[in-house]
Amino acid sequence: MRRLLLALLFAVLVVAGGPVPQAGAHPMSTSAVLLDLRDDRVEGEVQLPVDRLAVAVHRDLTRDSVLGTDRTFLRRYTARHIGAVGKDERSWQVTLGTGTVRTIDGTAHLVYPLTMRPPDGNVTDFVLRYDVIVEELLTHKVIATVRYDFDRGILRTDDAETLGVFDFSAKSLEVPAGEGSWLRGFATTAGLGVGHVGEGADHLLFLLMLLIPAPLVAVGGRWRAAPSARRSVVRVVHVVTAFAAGHSLTLALAAAGVINLPTRPVETLIALSIAVSAVHAIRPLVARGEVLIAAGFGLVHGLAFASLIGELGLDRGALVSTLLGFNLGIELTQLLVVALMMPSLVALARTAVYPAFRIGVALVGLVFSVSWMLERATLTSLDPFEGIQIWLVGHPLLVAATVAALAVVAHRVTPLTPQAERTAGDRVQGTGGPPGAGAGQGVA
Repeated sequence: MRRLLLALLFAVLVVAGGPVPQAGAHPMSTSAVLLDLRDDRVEGEVQLPVDRLAVAVHRDLTRDSVLGTDRTFLRRYTARHIGAVGKDERSWQVTLGTGTVRTIDGTAHLVYPLTMRPPDGNVTDFVLRYDVIVEELLTHKVIATVRYDFDRGILRTDDAETLGVFDFSAKSLEVPAGEGSWLRGFATTAGLGVGHVGEGADHLLFLLMLLIPAPLVAVGGRWRAAPSARRSVVRVVHVVTAFAAGHSLTLALAAAGVINLPTRPVETLIALSIAVSAVHAIRPLVARGEVLIAAGFGLVHGLAFASLIGELGLDRGALVSTLLGFNLGIELTQLLVVALMMPSLVALARTAVYPAFRIGVALVGLVFSVSWMLERATLTSLDPFEGIQIWLVGHPLLVAATVAALAVVAHRVTPLTPQAERTAGDRVQGTGGPPGAGAGQGVA
């Protein structure tokens, strides 16, 4: 009886056209249509699983034949089954590029670049008609996805939006290309800038190394307390402005294709910039060196920022808006870091604790930067401090609160005497006698 039931089950599956269950079997492969919405055209690609395509066209296809003997036939077949119609009921021009074979989810796919152009050159809402493979295979599915649309804030793979699924019963989908606005895309790119800096331990550490000596002034090759809080604020403004000018210049040049450097050397130079700024925080390399370091190495950081812009596949229409938005996000993040850290650093600089704090933090930054340099130069296989760095970046408010609490305690326990502060101010203004006078007072 049991064998009879199993036989009947097997017969039902065969008659219904269903697959026989197998241990560890994978789901049937699907097709995909990926769309990039531009101002004047829609680009993207069509991904066709070769095994399903072979069934649909009734041919024995292989990875070699789809690019060889069957190449012309398959391209014409695919083009016949893709169409686009605008709101005005006029058909768009559909063009397929040269096909390639790519392994996707373990299955060989024939991939065609896709371009669709409206008659008036203005992309708005349209209906995409598609029945490649599904016109023959009832069970086949085609997933349609928008992976880029600036006006709706879809810029990266993580933002991709699934439009729907084509199958035997649904062979058209409406694509909302007229929704969204320039402001939404601009806000999204600004958010990318905020996230890129906010999640980048190296960029944040570089900025912190530049801020540590900002409340101080270099006198006789040593750090001394600045004559006033106003002087400290001015120095911070100079540092932030210099860094912004440096990274903005190379960001624009790299995004426009004028500069193109490999990622690894750029990332290694960023680690070097942190090392240099950390050494400068311990002992001034040159007067106003943090401004020079911010401007010079800001050029390098701009190249790193541009790598993300390059991944977005922007066209000229969105390039300027993206650069402005991305830069705005970077600057907002920098200002937030300054607002969180600078009041505490200025207060700490007026205490006897600051020399130890400054040198300790700078040494940590130096160790991190050297570790990054070794890893990025492929001299080591991993960064042993990665866990600590991730934790610190993930808890910025806790870090800022800890420094603020230290500033409050230090200001009450070990403040600099008024005479020490006046001595430091006199030295900066050149009225405090020879450089060696009053050694040990006002040292920060």
